[in-house]
Amino acid sequence: MADLLVESLSKRYLIQTKVDSQESSRAKRSGRVKTEKKDFWALRDVNFEVARGESLGIIGHNGAGKSTILKILSNITTPTTGKITISGRIAALLEVGSGFHPELTGRENVFLSGSILGMRRAEIASRFDSIVAFAELERFIEIPVKRYSSGMYVRLGFSVAAHLNPDILLLDEVLAVGDRAFQQKCKERVAELHRQGMTMIFISHDLTAVRDICSRALLLHRGQIQADGPTEDVIRRYADVATSQVNFEETAQIRGEQRRAELTGIEFLDSAGRPCDSIATGQPFTCRIDFLIRQPIPRAAITVCFMNPAGEIATQLTTAVDGEPFDLPLGSSAVEFSCEHMGLQPEAYRVDITVEQPATKEAFEWQRGCTSILVESEKELRGVFHMPHTWRRVK
Repeated sequence: MADLLVESLSKRYLIQTKVDSQESSRAKRSGRVKTEKKDFWALRDVNFEVARGESLGIIGHNGAGKSTILKILSNITTPTTGKITISGRIAALLEVGSGFHPELTGRENVFLSGSILGMRRAEIASRFDSIVAFAELERFIEIPVKRYSSGMYVRLGFSVAAHLNPDILLLDEVLAVGDRAFQQKCKERVAELHRQGMTMIFISHDLTAVRDICSRALLLHRGQIQADGPTEDVIRRYADVATSQVNFEETAQIRGEQRRAELTGIEFLDSAGRPCDSIATGQPFTCRIDFLIRQPIPRAAITVCFMNPAGEIATQLTTAVDGEPFDLPLGSSAVEFSCEHMGLQPEAYRVDITVEQPATKEAFEWQRGCTSILVESEKELRGVFHMPHTWRRVK
């Protein structure tokens, strides 16, 4: 029996774009920019159902439509077309600490936030001691939350939400709160709720958490479902989408006489030297690249670009900057680069590789999307990337 049935769900937004024309250029100089409205479909004909007691993960790159689905399911926005059938009481945990007032005490905010999340006062009162104990804030519960540290604040916020008792719970990137020990505690609480039979929909970039919590996953790409099935299979498909479905720029046209190098293989290796197709943020890895060299290339520069699903360069590694160019002799050649800490955010990345000669800028090989690599979450990471570093006390 399905707790949630989504049929032909679509969501259209009207967006304003600048008109790129000669007339627009004149208007820009005069301070008036001409714009026009265009349709943008955040979701297009999405269909799925969630069985009672099932835990469904929804993954995809930024802008894929994940948050739009969550907003529609939680009644924040309405669909343009389609139908949603919900069986039972639904609650959404979108942001920890939502509804907290800084001047109120922790106790008062528990009742305020619980009410906003849909709990009755009697429910909150019966679970109050458990909420405070879970947050580990017994000594501070009568203090205004404006005096809480950020960690205390989010612990209390998650604890309130973790004691909801709906039939269906919507989760959106809320498990990466507090320190690592508390994050694990949050995941265990969510797993406990699932064991008790609660239906869950978990939207996240944290693929490790999705793997741990969800037995099934959906992959969204540009507002449409690309894959639906066992979590592990869908996560692997996520990496494939990064390679096969991004709008790539036109590959450089390399004349036949210039194609002195041919990429024949690329392989990522984990810290034990084993081939892998996923790496956790902060973990070491090595990448081996194999070539067939048809004509010797002196002082060749080899460049590897990691491209995010939006087609932007996340990072670029090149021997032209980070090391000495290689002399590539006739026949088979292989190069490796090693990284002590994977610094990219959890995401699926497409990998582009070029071989050129810096002095003349001649390109001998240029392969876009030759493979992909899935970066998974292992440590808390905020911001664009992880910067390897060490700390020491100096005074």
